Amino acid sequence: MSYKVIVDSCGELTPEMKNSGKIFTAPLILNVGGHLVVDDETFDQADFLERVAKCSECPKSSCPSPESYMKAFQGEAERVYVVTLSAELSGSYNSAVLGKNLFLEEYGEKDIYVFNSRSASVGETLIAKKIMECEEQGMTFQEVIDAVETYIDGQNTYFVLESLETLRKNGRLTGLKALAASVLKIKPVMGATKHGIIIQNVQARGINKSLVKMVDRVVEEIVQPEEKILGIAHCNCPARAELVKEMLQKRIPLKEVIVLDTRGVSSMYANDGGVIIAV
Repeated sequence: MSYKVIVDSCGELTPEMKNSGKIFTAPLILNVGGHLVVDDETFDQADFLERVAKCSECPKSSCPSPESYMKAFQGEAERVYVVTLSAELSGSYNSAVLGKNLFLEEYGEKDIYVFNSRSASVGETLIAKKIMECEEQGMTFQEVIDAVETYIDGQNTYFVLESLETLRKNGRLTGLKALAASVLKIKPVMGATKHGIIIQNVQARGINKSLVKMVDRVVEEIVQPEEKILGIAHCNCPARAELVKEMLQKRIPLKEVIVLDTRGVSSMYANDGGVIIAV
């Protein structure tokens, strides 16, 4: 059976995924002080980060429209899967579901399923890889859905922020608390609940100590690491991502580790210097 996977642009893609002919992107639109950026292959991370740093307003994103998802569902593929960032963070999931319903009303039956990643960034990447793996194994449409939903239930996401500015601009931290954290060099280690809501796990003084604490958390919580693909996404800090990779590989026997630079939406959330782990 022919298939395709549509990943909203919060999810990074490996070179193999880009060249597979099976993976397609639904771009979000980023707004930095009125300057609109389409989060597609034209995204310029350096320019985006510079604009965010200079802008007093918090950057915002708008999700793909139901109509754009409808258009993406067209084509010869008999099965269509969609992976969106957490429904708690964006309207992308609801937009894709509405697009599916509108498509079925207009064009009739087709196998389309929308996955709420309950994650973001490289978490979406791993989910898309899992879909491809299941399809290549010859599973039925429902078997793929069940296997991937089970995978999502067991996935965990972690991230460390270099800067608290985005949180401050979003109103999640008071200016005084953000200033104190900056002066004391406190870096939070963030995670997500099973419903995809962002939470703070622990914090440490200094980015390196926070990265160690994040690695500690992964090691404590991972089950059967030898069977797991772990993904690391970084925002403009490849050396930091490689350090995290080395720390993890010294402590647990992972099946595979992939390292990717963040696309637009993930760059907006992680900010310059942020590191994200999904497994």
